[in-house]
Amino acid sequence: MTSQSFGMKNYMKGALLLTVAALLVKILSAIYRVPYQNLVGDQGFYVYQQVYPFISFFVVWTSSGFAVAISKMLADIEGRGGTYGEKRSVSRIIFYYLTALALIFFCLLFFGAQPLANLMEDPQLAGLLKVGSFITLCMPLLAVLKGNFQSESKMQPVAYAQVFEQMVRVAIILVGTIVLLQYTQSVYSAGKMAMLGTVVGEIAGIVLLLYFLKRQYQPTGEIARVKVWPILKEVTLYSIAISMSALLLLCFQLVDSFTIYKMLVHSGMNTLEAMEVKGIYDRGQPLVQLGIVIATSLSLAIVPLVALKANQPNGRGAKPFIQLTYRSSLIFGVAAALGLILVMPYVNQMLFKTDAYSNVLKLYSFQIVPLSIILTFTAILQGYSKLKGPAVFLGLGIVLKYIGNIIFIPRYDVMGAAIASNIGLIFTAAALIVYLKKLTSISLANRTFYKKLAIACLIMIVVVQGAVYSLNSLFTGLFSRFDALIYSGVLVMLGAGAFITAVAKMRVLTEKDWFLIPLGRRMAAYQLMLNRKK
Repeated sequence: MTSQSFGMKNYMKGALLLTVAALLVKILSAIYRVPYQNLVGDQGFYVYQQVYPFISFFVVWTSSGFAVAISKMLADIEGRGGTYGEKRSVSRIIFYYLTALALIFFCLLFFGAQPLANLMEDPQLAGLLKVGSFITLCMPLLAVLKGNFQSESKMQPVAYAQVFEQMVRVAIILVGTIVLLQYTQSVYSAGKMAMLGTVVGEIAGIVLLLYFLKRQYQPTGEIARVKVWPILKEVTLYSIAISMSALLLLCFQLVDSFTIYKMLVHSGMNTLEAMEVKGIYDRGQPLVQLGIVIATSLSLAIVPLVALKANQPNGRGAKPFIQLTYRSSLIFGVAAALGLILVMPYVNQMLFKTDAYSNVLKLYSFQIVPLSIILTFTAILQGYSKLKGPAVFLGLGIVLKYIGNIIFIPRYDVMGAAIASNIGLIFTAAALIVYLKKLTSISLANRTFYKKLAIACLIMIVVVQGAVYSLNSLFTGLFSRFDALIYSGVLVMLGAGAFITAVAKMRVLTEKDWFLIPLGRRMAAYQLMLNRKK
């Protein structure tokens, strides 16, 4: 793959494909979490969410980290005229390395399951950790297969595999849980089924990728001799750098797993209530994941483009793309966060049966804004080969989250955990902004941009609050789940429509900018229509 192939056309196509795949995966993720919570209740959701970060950590590190790192290394070999044999040799070395890592992680997670469960002060979680530990054994083959496809710019197999993995996972989790609950009411057994679904989903992804490999590749050429240590060092550092922004949220969830339930019990809450409260708090996690889909796709697409443009001596370099990525991710992030905050009580009841702790979930949803910035900025800095600075900032963010939990949970219950998360994420986002500005001397956005964004937010608030007032006059008495569905549907459509129309009418981004954003063509057409001179 030549450097020219990393042009605007590939940027748009790659970003579009990644966005569609990410949207489908996130939608499937939301679909299964809602009925799963409905099936097992808040206590069962707590059980699943306590162990989920441990397992998801390896899934993310493999798909977002090692796979992308491998694709970059193989593309670099081809870009400098390397042989197919050299690429095969590098892939083989990385595969053996990942196999060794996978075995180590498997042993730590499987044999360390009981000590980890004891640290969380819930010994029954050990069974879930043991089942989930088998996910680590999928790492080597999955990462190398995805990396090889991506290095050849063949994103279809990777996108299909991601969606297929999630579909198989969802099917096993939901069907398995329904069948299991016919024979037992144990939420821990249901949790084991959910872990098993994740493992089988990864295996299904591997099978599909092997099918594509058999169809598309005809391996030829001898294995070339290459130095092992530089390859291992590069793939490790790049995989961590590439996936660290995605792993940040999982690290925050790990902190919550080790602190919230334990501290609630220590503060005097009984064990069952503490489990349910933690389960309610965890409702915010899939909602935040949906809110950062666009930022995630932009961050994945921007890396090669910034890396290419940053090294060009002529022209404006990467700055226009950095500015566009920042502005678009902030627009989508603010819209998603504000929209969720405005409709939270109704969405909470519609999806999870009750509107309990809606104020906590409102604050939790604000995470979408700093997370959108963190995802895009770590990707941009990665394009500049700046890895240490972002790693330090993300590490400090995790430390702040842990300290915040220790300080605020005893005082404010799970609201304290939401406060701590926002403090850690806002610090990280601010540090990354300052760091990038010093590095590039770039002006990310002018005052007019922020003013127009604020006006669009104000319009959304007025429209949604006006709609709530109107709906309240129609719906009186007991508020059912069906009522919450109507409220949510109406408010989301009106709020999103008002925000999009305001952004388009004020031309917060130009039509040219919209064309460069995944799925932005329709927005550009809508903006042209609104601003057409009569």
